[in-house]
Amino acid sequence: MIKTILQTTLVYMALLFVGNAFGQDVQIELGPDEIGLNETFTIKVTLSNDKIKSYDQFPDIPSFQKQGISQSSSMNLINGQMSSSNSIIQYYKPTRKGDFTLPSFDILINGNAYSSPGKTITVGDASSASSSRVPDPFADFFGRSSPSEEPEYVELEDDAFFSLAVDKEEVYVGEGFNLSLAFYMSEANQAPFQFYEPGRQLDEILKKVKPTNVWEENYNITNIEPEQVTINGKRWTRYKVFEATFFPFSEGEIEIPRISWEMIKYRVAKNPTFFGSNRQEDFKTFYSSAKNIKVKPLPPHPLRNEVSVGEYQIRENIKNIEVETGQGFDYNFGISGVGNINAIQAPRRLSTAHLNTYDPNVRQQINRGYGRVSGIKEFNYYITINEAGDIDLADHFEWIYFDPSREVYDTLRPQAKIKVVGESKVNQALSNQRLGGLYDRIDVEDNRFLNEQYKYYFTTAINVLLLASVILLAVLIIRKK
Repeated sequence: MIKTILQTTLVYMALLFVGNAFGQDVQIELGPDEIGLNETFTIKVTLSNDKIKSYDQFPDIPSFQKQGISQSSSMNLINGQMSSSNSIIQYYKPTRKGDFTLPSFDILINGNAYSSPGKTITVGDASSASSSRVPDPFADFFGRSSPSEEPEYVELEDDAFFSLAVDKEEVYVGEGFNLSLAFYMSEANQAPFQFYEPGRQLDEILKKVKPTNVWEENYNITNIEPEQVTINGKRWTRYKVFEATFFPFSEGEIEIPRISWEMIKYRVAKNPTFFGSNRQEDFKTFYSSAKNIKVKPLPPHPLRNEVSVGEYQIRENIKNIEVETGQGFDYNFGISGVGNINAIQAPRRLSTAHLNTYDPNVRQQINRGYGRVSGIKEFNYYITINEAGDIDLADHFEWIYFDPSREVYDTLRPQAKIKVVGESKVNQALSNQRLGGLYDRIDVEDNRFLNEQYKYYFTTAINVLLLASVILLAVLIIRKK
């Protein structure tokens, strides 16, 4: 009986030990205290029973260069209990001999901070491989080297590039040009890539790329999505990271400098194995070419500093209607097309009699896509006409713009014609109008010709004139004597 109780107790203790061992845990392992000049130092972070979803940058070590990162995972099944571990290893290569200090550091794993006390590392002469190493009897069977040997990684040739592209190298003032930044990989590319902090890189790039003295229409790319394109008969996968259309305000030269873009490029194991990591994290920087855009002045025209630039058409909500004199109606003058929709001003109102309008209500819609900015801007007028007759709205509204594709100024005029019937309402309209100005003040002003303030000033002026006359008369009398 005692023996049975003892055995049961030991089993529960063993299960408790195993259960604790399988709990989530993070361990930071530092490499040896002494290494040769031709050896590497490592920092290994191991997470138990969970995946490593995110991690912080590993610390820098004086006189060491980071050589990349590898990842590995393992799984164990003991007595029906499954455990797993995931590891990240940062490799460091010494650049010279001496004693170097790795200070204490914190590293974020899955959003939680873990600390290491650091250590002192001694780098000695280059060492040769030891011939007394005991071989791993299972190495050949599993296709792996012994634990003390590091896998050999190689860099694959890549077929990729980073591009800064503009659709025009010469534009007029007010004419838009499209600018995009994208990473390209050919279908034949074998080198594995991953984006490295694209948001941070893009913030720095846009400080250099965005021209001054322009209106920007940003396409607001939030997700980097692959798209298939063909360039010179070759198929590529394009990843756009930024796109915008810029409309220059003034003539001159816009210079866009050469831009760098960093990608994570993995080195792959020369002899891939079932166990361990078969790739190692490394970095490669790509460079775009610089671009210059010439901005030309618009041709001479009295309104060239006021007109919009683009390809536009008129859109109206009416063509032919019949209304009675004094009866109001809505008229929509819409301008649609490709250009800086936001900068479109209301059409010019030509001064003619018998047609009354008020300031229009304005509505606009802007579309950004396919490398251009398009849309519509509508000006909704409320119009009354007080005299019977046939009214051609082309005599009352016009909108002048410059078309850069045809290099001409053009005018959009309404096509709508209004038939007005009924008695004249001109006199009625005049009687209903406020005269304004002086007439608005009649009821509030004093009805006396002079108020007390004006009377005081008038009296003072008379007294001054009388005094001056007396003095002048006295001077004349003295001279005659």
